[in-house]
Amino acid sequence: MPRRKILFVTTDQQRYDTLGCNGGLLARTPVVDALAATGIRYERAHPQSVVCMPSRSTILTGQHPVTHGVWMNGVPLPADAPSVASLLHDAGYRTALVGKAHFEPHLDPFLRFAENALSLTGTTPQGGTHRGFEHLELATHGPVGPLHYARWLAAEHPDAVGGFYQVLDESLQVRGSGGGDTGAPQVKVNPIGRDIYHTDWVADRTIAWLDSLDADDDWFCWMSFPDPHHPWDPPQSEVGRIDWREVPLPAGYPDTAAGRERILDAKPRHWRLWYDGTLVSNYEAPAAWVPATLTADQVREVNARNAVECELIDEALGRVLRRIAERGWADEVDVVFTTDHGEFQGDFGLLFKGPYHVDSLMRLPLVWRPAPSAVAPEPAVVTRPVGLVDLAPTFCAIAGLEPAEWMQGSSLPVDDSDADARGFERVLTAWDSELFGVGLHLRTIMRNHWVCTAYLPGTCHDGTEGELYDLTDDPLQRVNLWHDPAQRSLRDALLADLWDSQPPPRVPRLCLEAPV
Repeated sequence: MPRRKILFVTTDQQRYDTLGCNGGLLARTPVVDALAATGIRYERAHPQSVVCMPSRSTILTGQHPVTHGVWMNGVPLPADAPSVASLLHDAGYRTALVGKAHFEPHLDPFLRFAENALSLTGTTPQGGTHRGFEHLELATHGPVGPLHYARWLAAEHPDAVGGFYQVLDESLQVRGSGGGDTGAPQVKVNPIGRDIYHTDWVADRTIAWLDSLDADDDWFCWMSFPDPHHPWDPPQSEVGRIDWREVPLPAGYPDTAAGRERILDAKPRHWRLWYDGTLVSNYEAPAAWVPATLTADQVREVNARNAVECELIDEALGRVLRRIAERGWADEVDVVFTTDHGEFQGDFGLLFKGPYHVDSLMRLPLVWRPAPSAVAPEPAVVTRPVGLVDLAPTFCAIAGLEPAEWMQGSSLPVDDSDADARGFERVLTAWDSELFGVGLHLRTIMRNHWVCTAYLPGTCHDGTEGELYDLTDDPLQRVNLWHDPAQRSLRDALLADLWDSQPPPRVPRLCLEAPV
């Protein structure tokens, strides 16, 4: 089988229902929708962690967080960690990563590599690679540190630097202040021109790298957009696409305070403690922000701005695909589109993310459009559970390589029959955090239409608590059946499967260095 080129597209913190092909009604995403119509759309793709660094390390290594060792943000991926990009590069692929990486803390080894070993054009010296990438041009959610986008913006458009929301305050804590029309947290009016905003910059730099290749090169390009992760500060010229005043409240937003509190009180206690502002359980939610103060209008404005950012990403991807076609590669390229984790966006009266294993954070968009020139499967919708741990083996399959023995997933199924034949029955997600004196540890299994989460002993839990949801009868996951006697045998069977399926842990455990 001839090898194919691979365009791997990720966003940051994007919900499943933000795509039109997944039933989303707010953002217009015709480019990804078209890929889904001619490819494979996955209805139950879950991350192995619902936070950035562990999830992205899983994508790169094909391993669960407990095995690759990045158990929370701020835990650096070991220098000798395996990498699917290295595997592809060693097999003759040209390799690049453009945009947000976040395998390590931004203030640690990866940043120093980006600053010292890379030129402004992103090419590694003496033909070397970093984690298998021969070319890197890095960006995050604005002009932060010495990343390539920040340096380019400061050099070429210094007047635009101050328009971005500054995510961290002077104490390196996430800011809780807001802006826009409603004062929603992490919202800001940004006068930057669209053409120099990081979404279009990532597309521009991807196109520039593709244009540097020979026509017959095999290549793997990871194009990684920082949006729609907060802060929600897209170019102000684009905000008018969607009037937040006309945005309906999401189905997952209980419309009364009493309703929100009743739902949260039926969940393990850290849910309500965060809502009331008593417990900081997440290193990306503002420590000084109280979720109970979130208003319906703030939810509307956040969702409108998030949808604008999703539209800009879709349009930027369209530009890259047009350039690929102009290079004569349209029939040779597999396109995989996904994200690292989700976002609450008002569900349960919450924003951001944290140790909460529900669909808001766990159900991800995932689309794979195989190269048209390949002996490709028919367009399909896969309803069986898959994980981001399955991406690395999929890239190997596309390249005609055997998956490495250190990979813990399997190449993605092309339809439900393929999934059943190859045993795609369950998907596992884990959370570990130790921050602000709070330790939280979750282990989750999704199997059939059930989601079961066990809590290990920690600051808020003694190890007997948990969550059990029937996604068929309760898709919004409002009714916790953990203590329902009628579901006891089912719960115990899911727990037994959960513990029997745990991947091997890395020994010794890696140390937390910086929670960013």
